[in-house]
Amino acid sequence: MSMFSKNTSSNADQESSLPRPQPVPRPAVAQPAPAAGQQDMSSSLSAGMTVIGKLVGEGAVKIYGRIEGELQASSIVICEGAQIDGDVVAKELTIAGRVKGTIHAGKVKLQSSAVVEGDIFHRSLSIEENARFEGMSRREDGHSEKPAAVADRPANVAANGSKTQNGGSTHASYAPPAA
Repeated sequence: MSMFSKNTSSNADQESSLPRPQPVPRPAVAQPAPAAGQQDMSSSLSAGMTVIGKLVGEGAVKIYGRIEGELQASSIVICEGAQIDGDVVAKELTIAGRVKGTIHAGKVKLQSSAVVEGDIFHRSLSIEENARFEGMSRREDGHSEKPAAVADRPANVAANGSKTQNGGSTHASYAPPAA
């Protein structure tokens, strides 16, 4: 007895009363997401997560956890309590957590809870009161986030061409006084 048929008198009747399978329409070409939808692409790494390796993305990323390796995305927010041990590359970067590594970004904002140990290459840099930054800051007018000129410069020459007594680069340290 078929659960689709009320008539159970013969097999022929059962077969004719069963619903016929319908072909599933398939698009000829997969359609890409519209440009407006791409702006909504966003990812996050929760507080209990650790990534070891390179994390690369196109859209926005919010980091609450820890990354040991390189981080690349269009827009990055490193939240308070988050920790990055590696280089960071972004168009827009907001830091409220800890970063130990080199930063290449168009617009960098260090919030009051930020702790940065490393060099920052940027077009725009803002540092809130009580943020901690140890390293060199260098403004770059170019369009690329990771300039080739940095790799061409000898390691023992500072940004202005002067050498320190020990032969290393000149580094700035910024830590505003406690309120």
